Amino acid sequence: MIALSLAEIAEVVGGQTHDIPDPSVQVTGPVVRDSREVGPGCLFVAFVGERVDGHDFAQAAVEAGAAAVLASRPVGVPAIVVDEVQAALGALARHVVSRLGATLVALTGSAGKTSTKDLIAQVLRRKAPTVFTPGSLNNEIGLPLTALSATEDTRFLVLEMGARGIGHIRYLTELTPPKVGVVLNVGSAHIGEFGGREQIAQAKGELVESLPSSDAGGIAVLNADDPYVRAMASRTKAKVILFGESDEADVRAENVRLTDSGQPAFRLHTPSGASDVTMRLYGEHHVSNALAAAAVAHELGMSADEIAVALSEAGSLSRWRMEVTERPDGVTIVNDAYNANPESMKAALRALAAMARGRRTWAVLGKMAELGDEALAEHDAVGRLAVRLNVSKLVAVGGREASWLQLGAYNEGSWGEESVHVSDAQAAIDLLRSELRPGDVVLVKASRSVRLESVAQALLETGAEGEVAAR
Repeated sequence: MIALSLAEIAEVVGGQTHDIPDPSVQVTGPVVRDSREVGPGCLFVAFVGERVDGHDFAQAAVEAGAAAVLASRPVGVPAIVVDEVQAALGALARHVVSRLGATLVALTGSAGKTSTKDLIAQVLRRKAPTVFTPGSLNNEIGLPLTALSATEDTRFLVLEMGARGIGHIRYLTELTPPKVGVVLNVGSAHIGEFGGREQIAQAKGELVESLPSSDAGGIAVLNADDPYVRAMASRTKAKVILFGESDEADVRAENVRLTDSGQPAFRLHTPSGASDVTMRLYGEHHVSNALAAAAVAHELGMSADEIAVALSEAGSLSRWRMEVTERPDGVTIVNDAYNANPESMKAALRALAAMARGRRTWAVLGKMAELGDEALAEHDAVGRLAVRLNVSKLVAVGGREASWLQLGAYNEGSWGEESVHVSDAQAAIDLLRSELRPGDVVLVKASRSVRLESVAQALLETGAEGEVAAR
């Protein structure tokens, strides 16, 4: 964080200092909520959670070097006490961002946010120092913590914004007002909570409504291939840049194809030139993500050649998102278990099919959460797609939703041993350990609550003959 004294922080957040001998002491380290991450000069934020009260760790945080604690009650060590810790954290982030000389890039969408955020960051940091959201910390706590990790030399701040209802993104943009806003897509993720795609589009579009006008440098980067997103052009005063495979897109891809290993390649076209891209990531769905990143980078001054090189060298920075690992025995594990929705599930299955190259493929799939009344139809559709893509075996893991996955496969023609329903992750592990052969490709994917990453981890720890074989 940029250096601020404890007195300044107390004034910004409207708090009172307690047990602070010298209010001129500066916070020079990051702002953290986990006492295990505390270092010299940190500000420790004490949240009260369902299971853990951060105030109980205040003394340990100060002993580890924290300059003070941001708390909702006195804790017997140097502290700034406020009425509401979350609101105070947001106010501090808003103050720090206003003092930065950085360009703030914010993005949202139903699918692909984290992968695209990672791509944008990897491209922009070739141009100037860049800070970006770690993992998927995209809510009212994770976003200000990311913003507060920026320093005086930060030139680009890339923030992922999530939403579970109308008004959520508007609130986040008030904490960290963006200059560049990216909307990737409007899909089925959280449709059960929103009530329909129209409501999702309303929520996602709050990002472009927050942007400054084109005269003030505002830029809205919108997906030309998604009608809900493209329609958001009428909701912003910012300059609109379209990306996609549409001929009308300002930044577009031509000659899209997959390499033998399932990695996308295409010809990138920008308003200032064209260049070839071959990505290290897996799956054709990353083309759209790459185009969004290219559009942002182009508007911020990078050439087509610079962008193409950066995209071709970019990797996955966040765990359990199409992580591809080959065991010594030749079995390939694709760990995409961080989360799932209908769009990302179908994209992962297509990537699996592209990676097959004559090898046996396994789709170990579980529940897609928060789909509401669409749940049965969407799980059924995924099961059917697995059959249409000639996935060798579908392993549906879990309860009711898993049975719908298998039912979809059965109704599409999977009547033999091409699909199986197992009760839990351990049953899936036992099945795979007994039946996997060298050369097989295994995709593991479900919503975060299912925690299917345990299947991928177990398979990586054990080779075909039971030997430890993780790489």
